[in-house]
Amino acid sequence: MLALTRKKGESLVINNNIEITILDIRGDQIKIGIQAPKEVPVYRKEIYLQIQKENEETMNTAGLEELKKLLG
Repeated sequence: MLALTRKKGESLVINNNIEITILDIRGDQIKIGIQAPKEVPVYRKEIYLQIQKENEETMNTAGLEELKKLLG
């Protein structure tokens, strides 16, 4: 993990096409802005993990259904 120190108004760039800017700092909260191409999905981590879990459950369920069809 790369740890960086940034001040309000400062940015960092990832992969030449994603820019993350520190918009505001209040106490223990930081507001960030993310500029990325439309084809790059950006999720909060808890939402990303929920999507991954649901996809895994769907694949497991779909896999069981396909196996049942094959076995008759």
